[in-house]
Formats: sequence, structure tokens, C-alpha cells
Amino acid sequence: MAEAFIVDAIRTPVGRKNGSLATLHPADLGGHVLSALMSRTGIDPAAVEDVVFGCVDTLGPQAGDIARTCWLVAGLPDSVPGVTVDRQCGSSQQAVHFAAQAVMSGTADLVVAGGVQNMNMVPIASAMQGTSPFHGSPGWLARYGDQEVSQFRSSDMIAEKWQISREEMEAFALESHQRALRADFTTELTPVNGLSKDECPRADTSLEKMAGLKPLREGGLTTAALSSQIADGASAMLIASEQAVRDHGLRPRARIHHLSVRGADPVWMLTAPIPATAHALAKTGLTMDDIDLVEINEAFASVVLAWQRETGADLNKVNVNGGAIALGHPLGATGTRLMTSLLYELERRGGRYGLQTMCEGGGQANVTIIERLS
Repeated sequence: MAEAFIVDAIRTPVGRKNGSLATLHPADLGGHVLSALMSRTGIDPAAVEDVVFGCVDTLGPQAGDIARTCWLVAGLPDSVPGVTVDRQCGSSQQAVHFAAQAVMSGTADLVVAGGVQNMNMVPIASAMQGTSPFHGSPGWLARYGDQEVSQFRSSDMIAEKWQISREEMEAFALESHQRALRADFTTELTPVNGLSKDECPRADTSLEKMAGLKPLREGGLTTAALSSQIADGASAMLIASEQAVRDHGLRPRARIHHLSVRGADPVWMLTAPIPATAHALAKTGLTMDDIDLVEINEAFASVVLAWQRETGADLNKVNVNGGAIALGHPLGATGTRLMTSLLYELERRGGRYGLQTMCEGGGQANVTIIERLS
């Protein structure tokens, strides 16, 4: 099978709730990162065959195929199409999968994958209009009953099943902030709207402050401090075939070693990274010892800690520059945000394999293994 290569990757800083990017139109936010990617790679934009962008809650300014709108707003050729993907939190990671699959199948040679989200402008779950998407479905009721289906309940159930204490989760969350504050993301960022660094990490947080927060559910363990932050951002990468690398004189930085997606119980919702990781390792013949770095989205602290209990992963190799608890989770952009950071950190450390996975609405999880090229 043909190979798919990552030529370059870039992201905007992540803006916090009511922060510097809150009023920036999503099309301009996404357009900015696309323009920066084209500039960085030096590729003729007309050579791009498709733009695959992740976005969740495609309403209002995010409606109308935001992938296409971002490309046009950036002033790039109108001959290049775009398509928007919604696999919930994994939308832009799935965008990478679709782009790589197009290249690996031989049906395309140059595809941009990425994502954009303005959660200040279009609040999370806006598309659900205040009700469950399962409401009124006799089929869902017959299969799963009328039990609560929510990410907060799932986080609490995971903490209880894997015997993860609130204190352990708070220590993990504090470390996420400290790692993010120590990190240097300069080379992977393109400043936008006057913002040149991530806004979400909190230098003033502490275990004492976290301990004083009320749980998000009565009787639960999960608090806001143990959850990913509402945020805005965009990210993108150029995926190329071997032929495109030759034709355009490109230098690939990594190859897609594995890509897959798995499902699990939709009521538990957030556990799918566990079977997804097992599936990826079984398919590739790799073990966790072969993986140099891991990015697993910190939707909630319990998600990462349960995954670690099951995989035996060394947390010193996991989210080494912090995760969404500290850096924010701009839903549609997070997948390629994580992969961008993973790529740059593999290069800094001289590592070979990086694994990325993330929990997604409906009980799903994408998993990608990239191999750094020297």
C-alpha cells in the first residue's frame, strides 16, 4: 500500500473562555491557519486536492461547510474543494485519517487536514438544542433505556470503576498545567488576532483550590478542574503521497504508520481509547514500550488515568507538554492540535513512534501512530 506522509503541521494558540479569540469568526480563524500552512510549506495552493476539516456544532458561523469557507476566506484558490467532518472530539484526527486514506488509496496526492472551533461563539452542544440527540428515539430507549447519557456521568463512572480518587485526578490535573506552563510551543504556533501563546494554562492553580470546587454532578467526583476547558483554536497539516513529495520537492517529517477507529459502550462514552489502543498495537505488532510519546486527549482526568491503568503506559511519556485540562479543548481542532504537538516533540526528543488517541461522543476513539522521519 502507498504511504502517506506528514509534510508540515501548524496551529494557532488556543484561546480561553471569553479570551482573545472569542469574537474571531471561525472562518477567519481557520483561514489563518490554512494561509500559514501554505506559506510554511511553500506549496502551490492550487495543487491541493481537498481540504478536510473537523468541526463540531456546525451552526451559525460554523455552518455551510466550514472547511470550504476557511479556505476561501484565506484567499486561496476556489478550485480547491473542502469537506467538514464531525466525529465529535476526534473530528480533526478523523480528518487526518480521511486525508491519509485518500493518499494511500492513490486517489489524491496532496490533502490538507485540520479543524477549527470557536466554542465561545458557538457553545458546546448547540446542535442538540438543549436536549439529548437520542430523545424521542424508541430504538435507543429499547436498547439503552432512559438512563442519563452525559460526559460528566461517564467521567464519574470511570473514576469509580477504576478506583481513581479525586485526589489522584487533582494531582494529574495540576501536573497538566505545570507541564503546559513549562512547554515551549513557539515553533508550532502561528500567532492570530494578537495572541501568540496559549491562554488556558493556569499558573495560579493549586491542589488547595481544586479541592474547594464542587462536583459537576451531585455526589460525583469530577469537577471543572478535572475537565477540559472551553476554548477556541484551529490547526492544520499537509498530507502528501510519495509522488507529491518528489514532484514538489517536499521534505516529509513523519509517515502515518497506523490509523483506525473503534467503538465502545456509548453510555460509558469515554472508554473507547482503551480498546482502540489495544487494537492499534495488535495490528502493528508494537507494544507500549515501542511508543516514545503519547497524546491522549484530557477530556477528563479519569479518562487518561483509566487508560493508563489498562495499558500500563508510562505517564512520563504521556501528554508531556500538558493536555486539554491545561491547554483547552477546541473540539473540532483538537485532533490535529494534538498531532502537531506530538510531531514537534518527537523531533525534539529524537523519538520514533508517537501514538495519539482520544475519546469521542457516542463511545468512539480514533487512534493514530505516526513515525518520525530523520
